[in-house]
Amino acid sequence: MTKPPGLVLASVLTLAFIGLAPLLQPAWLLTLLLIPFSLVLFLIRDTRYVSLSIIVLAALYGFGWLSTFVFTCTLGIVVIGELAFRFTGGKQASYLYHLAAAVGVSLAVMLYLRYSAPLVVMMGVVAAVLLRAALRGRDDVLMVEALGVAMTMFLFEEINFQVDLTILVVAAVIAFGFGYSSYRLRVADVSGLFSGAMIGIILIVFAGVPWFLIMLTFFIVGAGATRYRYGDKEQLGVAQEHAGVRGYFNVFANGLVATGAAILYGVTGNPAFAVLFMGSVASAAADTAASEIGVTGKTPYLITTLQPVPRGTNGGVTLRGEMAAVAAAALVALVAWVLGVADPRMAVVTVAAGFVGTNVDSLVGATLENSGKIGNSGTNLAATFFGGVFGMLVYLVT
Repeated sequence: MTKPPGLVLASVLTLAFIGLAPLLQPAWLLTLLLIPFSLVLFLIRDTRYVSLSIIVLAALYGFGWLSTFVFTCTLGIVVIGELAFRFTGGKQASYLYHLAAAVGVSLAVMLYLRYSAPLVVMMGVVAAVLLRAALRGRDDVLMVEALGVAMTMFLFEEINFQVDLTILVVAAVIAFGFGYSSYRLRVADVSGLFSGAMIGIILIVFAGVPWFLIMLTFFIVGAGATRYRYGDKEQLGVAQEHAGVRGYFNVFANGLVATGAAILYGVTGNPAFAVLFMGSVASAAADTAASEIGVTGKTPYLITTLQPVPRGTNGGVTLRGEMAAVAAAALVALVAWVLGVADPRMAVVTVAAGFVGTNVDSLVGATLENSGKIGNSGTNLAATFFGGVFGMLVYLVT
């Protein structure tokens, strides 16, 4: 990968405007000054999208939609992070340099503005590296990254959840350790590494390590089920693509509802959101087990018509798959009970939610996915949502 001099100029301008931001108020004054400089960058071929990213951020800041802290941090994370990424060759190890540069500039901004928001910074930095990995190869990656980082930091700044710095550091070490292990074991790709790390940090910070371990149970079940009789599944033509390596699409499809539940629980302390979390995780585990193990069973039957269908057909169910689903959901419930997250009633509801979720997956697969209206990730998201909501509603009315 080339080392564009235009990006160096963009980085110098970025640092200069970060320094000016708290001094030039109201915000639109800085915007009026920043946009012309960005247009100059647009004339340089290798910084066109960098300049557009800066213009978008400047506009959001000028209209008052971003705070000075979020604006300056986002600007530094995106531009300085990209400089580190490109100057280290854009290889796999370059994401580490991107991460380090983004953390460094964010810490500098916090010190300069005398504003402490480590959780906001952590989420912004991880979002930046995640989007850089997920959208690699796209010309507009920096524009999407800039918007994604800004919106992520804006959201967590608005939530205003207070966390001890030690807990945040421990959460990051655990989550990134898990993500890196998944990557080394070829369970996840680079985007899966960072998306998994983001979810892990959120779970630990908002709800605690036990919640992370419950989610980890799903990933272990998923990895084991995917490798179950993998050679046979390859011969049948129903094996997971890329040997079951998960990317960010799969991670978020299975973990987004659970992550939202953890945030809601951390903010409100309502146990109903704990059941929402456990029900969605149980649904993800049950669905994965049913799909990966059930496909090795006898003839599957379409859930909507009960007619026999070929193996691997969306919406096809088998007795082996249903039994595997219940076993996976029960394992999630057992882990939650052992860790003290679930009481016996919650555990029973979690198993039921997992069973409902996996069959919602089959129903959605047989109708919407087979007709091409949604993809597999959309089906997984629907299953975890309805499974989790089912569990929460049952818990509330019983």
